[in-house]
Amino acid sequence: MLGIIGAMDIEIEKINACLKNKKEEIISGVTYTQGTLGKCEVVTAICGVGKVFAAICTQTMILRYRPDAIINTGIAGTLSDKVGVLGSVVATALVQHDMDTSPLGDPKGLISGINVIEFPTDETLAQKICENIDTPYIRGIIASGDCFVADIEKKGNIRDTFNAVACEMEGAAVAHVCYMSRVPVCVVRTISDGADGGGELSYEEFRVKAADLSSEIMIKTIESM
Repeated sequence: MLGIIGAMDIEIEKINACLKNKKEEIISGVTYTQGTLGKCEVVTAICGVGKVFAAICTQTMILRYRPDAIINTGIAGTLSDKVGVLGSVVATALVQHDMDTSPLGDPKGLISGINVIEFPTDETLAQKICENIDTPYIRGIIASGDCFVADIEKKGNIRDTFNAVACEMEGAAVAHVCYMSRVPVCVVRTISDGADGGGELSYEEFRVKAADLSSEIMIKTIESM
């Protein structure tokens, strides 16, 4: 069983359309769709935007469906000149850029209680995803936070603080829950907006194309398993 989580309809609906023997279940307002794709059993969910929605959805998916691994897919903004709009990032690790107890002497991004900044991804799963990407991509750290980052200065601060190459709003929460539950996880994002501060305009122009490419990567990856 492979779990696939996206924040928005456009990030998951194309995957759901390819599933056979589908059945749906609604838990806490989230629709979980089970089915088969190729030889793989799949459960998908549209969690909603932001880290809390993502964490609730991930924990529910783990407890209810017990997936062998979870992939968080969708779109993101680039922080790097090495990957542009409609390129992809396969995460090596996830950080929460808005977690900040530095006034207490902690490094930025530290998750208190477990003393983790970077949540690692599963390398075997990441390599499988990379094998099924036809467009330019890079590996690197993805930063998540509960804000849409369009300001060029803020993008630079996130990049410099965490050595991150992309930012979005859910991946680190998914990885956090998987880390606590010992479930292999990977995050792959297709870039919808650039690093030059023109985030809002670029995002609206390219988000559908980016989500479509992200879905195609997922479909190819699952079919190859």
